[in-house]
Amino acid sequence: MIRNLLFWLAFPLLIPQALHVQRTAPRFAHAGGPTKGVVGEGERKRLLAIGDSIIAGVGASELGKALVGRTAASLADIRNCQVEWQALGVSGYDASDILKLLVPQLPEYQFDHVIVSVGVNDITGLTGIRTWKRNLSKILEHLEAHSPGAIIAVAGSPPMHRFPLLPQPLRAVFGMRARVFDEATKAVIVDHARAIHIPLDFEPDPDEFSPDGYHPSEESYVEFGRHVAKALVGRR
Repeated sequence: MIRNLLFWLAFPLLIPQALHVQRTAPRFAHAGGPTKGVVGEGERKRLLAIGDSIIAGVGASELGKALVGRTAASLADIRNCQVEWQALGVSGYDASDILKLLVPQLPEYQFDHVIVSVGVNDITGLTGIRTWKRNLSKILEHLEAHSPGAIIAVAGSPPMHRFPLLPQPLRAVFGMRARVFDEATKAVIVDHARAIHIPLDFEPDPDEFSPDGYHPSEESYVEFGRHVAKALVGRR
């Protein structure tokens, strides 16, 4: 891929800038509140969210106002049902961490819907594309084996070329790398019949980010949750 080659040609020149961001970037805590919840009334459906800081709700005050809670609320509205949700997320985790540390924590009961957010830490951690595809495929295989009836929504790579925290030209280079990862993600999902890709190819304004300039704001999680819920319902 041309973008992949350009990334590896450009990145060595940007290492000092990347190290500076790593040293000075603000570190926001996980969202507060319980990691499980219930919204709505009617037939019960179960929703699992597993992955990185997006699942941990960084940028929101509590998980009920982060992606998992907002998706659950939208699902409950759209399907006129009760949604029991659970979040397994840790900020900074890449696909390998999720495989080794979060997948073993899956509860015994099955889920009807699953959200997966992973990839940004593989992008910034310079994971190779082959390794990324292999690890993502293994995550999906474990989730499919655990909940064979579930629809699994995999969030696409975010628009890193718009992240306010990242200075230029580092922002543009990581944005290019994110697009490469997104194409690789879609290629993996093709081989998993119960998985869907949730594109995040919008152009966000700076005020749609949390104060760290890296994660969604609490308001942005509302629309993010609606977007994911509509995709999950549309795949039924």
